[in-house]
Amino acid sequence: MKRRQFLQTAGVGLAAGTIAAPAVAQSAPEIKWRLTSSYPKSLDTIYGGGEVLAKAVSEATDGKFQIQVFAAGEIVPGLQALDAVENGTVEMCHSAPYFYVGKDPTFAFGTAVPFGLNTRQQNAWFNHSDGMTLLNELYGKFGTYGLPGGNTTAQMGGWFRKEIKTIDDLKGLKMRIGGLGGQVLAKLGVVPQQIAGGDIYPALEKGSLDAAEWAGPYDDEKLGFQKVAPYYYYPGFWEGGASIHFFINKAKWEGLPKNYQAILRQAAAFTNADMIEKYDAGNPAALKRLVASGAQLRPFSQEILEASLKATNEIFDEIAAKNELFKRTYDSMRSFRNDEYLWWQVCEYTYDNFMIRNRNRG
Repeated sequence: MKRRQFLQTAGVGLAAGTIAAPAVAQSAPEIKWRLTSSYPKSLDTIYGGGEVLAKAVSEATDGKFQIQVFAAGEIVPGLQALDAVENGTVEMCHSAPYFYVGKDPTFAFGTAVPFGLNTRQQNAWFNHSDGMTLLNELYGKFGTYGLPGGNTTAQMGGWFRKEIKTIDDLKGLKMRIGGLGGQVLAKLGVVPQQIAGGDIYPALEKGSLDAAEWAGPYDDEKLGFQKVAPYYYYPGFWEGGASIHFFINKAKWEGLPKNYQAILRQAAAFTNADMIEKYDAGNPAALKRLVASGAQLRPFSQEILEASLKATNEIFDEIAAKNELFKRTYDSMRSFRNDEYLWWQVCEYTYDNFMIRNRNRG
């Protein structure tokens, strides 16, 4: 049903006004691209985002525009996906922008930053403020063009081999964590590591990692972390809504017919919404199963959250003083966030908390 809706609203109808799909397909060029994902096939929802996009594009062009999807490691390692697009090894990739903060810390805003936006706010900032304009200014420096292509929604705080009660418990802890969240926790004594999803379990099992954050219950269950690190903390304050992007080689993007560009935009938007829905549907049951199998749910203490917020503000101010694009992007996101939470406090937050307290009464 969803794919039929996509074809009716987002396919060649959007791409070419009132021209019917077969008429456009007859005059459209045949194009074959390759997409490399940063994720293994076992993570069906997040890796599956690439396949959702490819199928939607193919259907909307009557098979004229084909995108072949490759899992992490099949062409390049997961954390080299952006490089493969920039150097033309592949035409596009599906990846988390914050994997590339080593190139420029501004990449973090494309996925999530500590104490940033939630999922809905992130999409609103991207599409109805200047979020994507600022990010594509950054992406263009690396020969790419970006489109939001999924969101894992608010993430958990990760899996720990031991309980974390105070800031002292974080000191010396070797933790897999991506983006600027790792820099924040480093200020509290954590030793951050950035490794691909498929390598986390063996590292935890061997003890070369003491803790790891990945996503939320649905994906975490598939990776089996509860077997080797039973303490499951929340919230993942560094990822209130973690966005995945499609990065497209800029020259290839600009060489596409305008109707194909429109189809790709709408296919990415469809993929973005579809992934959010899948995680919202799958996470609750997965969390129940994890707890039943031995996962120990724990909240981060208020002490840790407050110290992390202080460290976040210090790091952001330091980076902004040296990086003009980071500063403009941070100022935009922060202003948008503060207005959003003013509204959420009035209505969304009040409603959600009432329903949480009364969820079993209806």
